[in-house]
Amino acid sequence: MVEEMLMLANLAPSAGNLQARDFIVVRGAKTKKMLAEAAYNQDFVRDAPVVIVFCANLKRIAHYGDRGRDLYCLQDVAAAIQNSMLYLHSKGLGSVWVGAFDEERVRAALEIPSDARPVAILPIGRPSGEGVKRRRLALEQLLHREKW
Repeated sequence: MVEEMLMLANLAPSAGNLQARDFIVVRGAKTKKMLAEAAYNQDFVRDAPVVIVFCANLKRIAHYGDRGRDLYCLQDVAAAIQNSMLYLHSKGLGSVWVGAFDEERVRAALEIPSDARPVAILPIGRPSGEGVKRRRLALEQLLHREKW
């Protein structure tokens, strides 16, 4: 299931089809513990059966210069995460998009090279309950037509 999810993640759109993203699959307890600590002790990172760390590949996006490094590769990663989360939901699994973490600690724990950047941690598992329904803004509060 993880392989299928990652295949679908990589089918997400990407700038220039450069696919400036890499995925690190983590199953080991010791590594998940280090990731949870790097994520400010969010224990569900440690407790998840599988954790995927989504990285921006700065070398692969270099063709686009600063804008590629500062924006396009992040969009590439975000699209891949969204595809992943939709797939997981369709299979009855839960996931959490974790962006709050110490980037250097994640980099060290996973030996991520300097030309890649960890962008998000995605713990995956079976939901323990129904979860919390979050309030969503009404579309009218977000929608602009023609101009802001």
